[in-house]
Amino acid sequence: MSLKKQFVKTKPVCKVTFSIDAKDADSAAVVGDFNNWNAEEGVLSKLKNGTFKATYDLVKDAIYEFKYVIDGNYVNDPEADFYKWNDFAGSENGVVVV
Repeated sequence: MSLKKQFVKTKPVCKVTFSIDAKDADSAAVVGDFNNWNAEEGVLSKLKNGTFKATYDLVKDAIYEFKYVIDGNYVNDPEADFYKWNDFAGSENGVVVV
């Protein structure tokens, strides 16, 4: 699992690439504050090496909670900036700071 941040100097956004190694999975998505926790808006593309990946433009100077959904199961990214308890989910969510 990996998070990659690329700040855009000409815009108030950061290109954040979410990727997760899930060779045996049929589908993966990233859900979070930035897409209303909607898996359909966070679909990740499967690469030949079994990694699912996508890049999203997130507004800079913000903090976003997120998780991956792999074949319907919610998974945290071990490389998240930190974790935050979420009462609605009843678990910790990964957090990315941009």
